[in-house]
Amino acid sequence: MRSYVSKVATTIELPSRDTRKAALDDAGYNVFNLDAADVFVDLLTDSGTGTMSDAQWGAMFEGDEAYAGSESFARFQTAVSEVMGFEKVVPVHQGRGAENVLYGALVEEGDHVINNTHFDTTRAHVANAGGVAVDCPVPEARDLDSDAPFKGNFDLGAARSHVDEVGAENVPVVVLTITNNSAAGQPVSIENTRAVAAFAEEIDATFVVDACRFAENAYFVRERESEFADWSVADIAREQLRYADAIVMSGKKDALTNIGGFVGVRDQDLFEVAKQRAILYEGFPTYGGLAGRDLDAMAVGLREAVEYDYLDHRIGQVRELATKLSEAGLPVFEPVGGHAVYVDAGELLPQIPDAEFPGQALVCELYREGGVRAVELGSFAFHGTDRPEFVRMAVPRRTYHREHFDHVAETAAAVADRREELRGYEIVGEPAMPELRHFSAALRPVE
Repeated sequence: MRSYVSKVATTIELPSRDTRKAALDDAGYNVFNLDAADVFVDLLTDSGTGTMSDAQWGAMFEGDEAYAGSESFARFQTAVSEVMGFEKVVPVHQGRGAENVLYGALVEEGDHVINNTHFDTTRAHVANAGGVAVDCPVPEARDLDSDAPFKGNFDLGAARSHVDEVGAENVPVVVLTITNNSAAGQPVSIENTRAVAAFAEEIDATFVVDACRFAENAYFVRERESEFADWSVADIAREQLRYADAIVMSGKKDALTNIGGFVGVRDQDLFEVAKQRAILYEGFPTYGGLAGRDLDAMAVGLREAVEYDYLDHRIGQVRELATKLSEAGLPVFEPVGGHAVYVDAGELLPQIPDAEFPGQALVCELYREGGVRAVELGSFAFHGTDRPEFVRMAVPRRTYHREHFDHVAETAAAVADRREELRGYEIVGEPAMPELRHFSAALRPVE
């Protein structure tokens, strides 16, 4: 059984209710605009918010800050090769930097990119390159009552229908996101991965795996896909990734760091293009906008992420929170995914129409009630798409303890008890790019 002891402690305090109400109003009812000091338990994201290990901190002292060809890069490159199977790797400052480098090289005006489900920045990068983002989740991804083990899978039937409609020549990229963040963090089977790889080869498309949570996905494969019941998590991860032509990776997830990411490719020509784009947008291809010490921390974190005991503890925390929230009266999406608990705000707040963002209403009330920051991933975040009105509570890695989850559950129960009093919200200001509006838009309660 994995456990942790604290070597450094940070004090947090719950602001008063009046302070929380004023902060939410000042933030335009958008929790992205809250100061972290005004948040008690922060479940906004698991991206870069976790706690690094003593081994990672120790590795940072060995950081080689040479501009080109550092020893830190060599150690990082070796780790990516051994853990994930990609020798051609370009570091970047974080996952969206990887998306910019890769999709900017692969997608042109009018191209269609098919994904099991695009996340927000992925969708935005496809749109920014002039492409059209197409989601093909399996039908079970929308069914809260289904106990299907791999709700994150890619719907090949839907993808083939789309290719028949637009032509294979207009689909240069097929993406598989593991785990499927926008579909409640649900895992993807290796059987499905193999089929998607074959489909991409059939239509002559580059097969990209969004590998941000590749280790968590491998844990679920070991647990749920009988072929791999006796495999190590590390071996499962390499097996799943070996079918990809390229990967994009946020080191802020399953490399267990607070910053960083990378692109991995197999094709030499694409590698050269990716390096040039990295020079333009990120930095020289052996540091990619990162300090050498950050590369060393990622190298250690990648190896820690595929340890079974680490993953068992990490996913166990997510499941514990899900149980507590369900007992508090919230409709939790099941089976529970890897990095977060997803709540169906549409079911909890049927009096609020989708156009008035029931998910955002729940997010605001969780903060107002108990200083808990979650995030809406429904019609507010994913404008123009057809998806459930999810609220995500993402669990930072190796950071919170049981008393924090108890507080979240008590907050959720108090909100659920007066759910009928909650009202919706309307947007009063938003950026020009709808794919990114939830990061900075301002709202107000509907009168």
